[in-house]
Amino acid sequence: MDLLRIGLVGSALLCSLVAGIVLTFASVVMPGIRRLYDHDFLQSFKVMDRVIQDNQPVFMLVWVGSVVVLVVTAALGLWRLDGADRILLIVATVVYLVGVQLPTATINIPLNNHLQAQDLGSLSDASLHDERIAFEARWVRWNAIRTVFAVLASALLITLAVRLEGLP
Repeated sequence: MDLLRIGLVGSALLCSLVAGIVLTFASVVMPGIRRLYDHDFLQSFKVMDRVIQDNQPVFMLVWVGSVVVLVVTAALGLWRLDGADRILLIVATVVYLVGVQLPTATINIPLNNHLQAQDLGSLSDASLHDERIAFEARWVRWNAIRTVFAVLASALLITLAVRLEGLP
């Protein structure tokens, strides 16, 4: 197996794992904590996010690794692939970087950081409610968007890997 195929399999795997992470937040985590009172909802999210912000090694390997391996694979693919295969790889890369990583960096992480900066114990019930309102709907909406794009990028990468399987 050559370097391009190894990179493609690695990209498909890592992007699919990221899709699983954001899908889990969309389908289980956020609906589960949605049922909590404002303080408990915000505190629960802060605790989960703190694990990520403390550079949990497996999460970081998957999340950052997905970007690195995909970008390297895309560079190799631009050089080695042509036609529909090149287009599939370019589209998958753009979909993943623009649809998953860009909203993460520009929307979800800033929301997380704002929440991390809050001393929830010192906020009134009204302030807790306001913080939740400012956070929850926007975070959930953009996570749903990330989920769709992550699944699409993974499907495109898997499709390309299957297409290339029969090539010498």
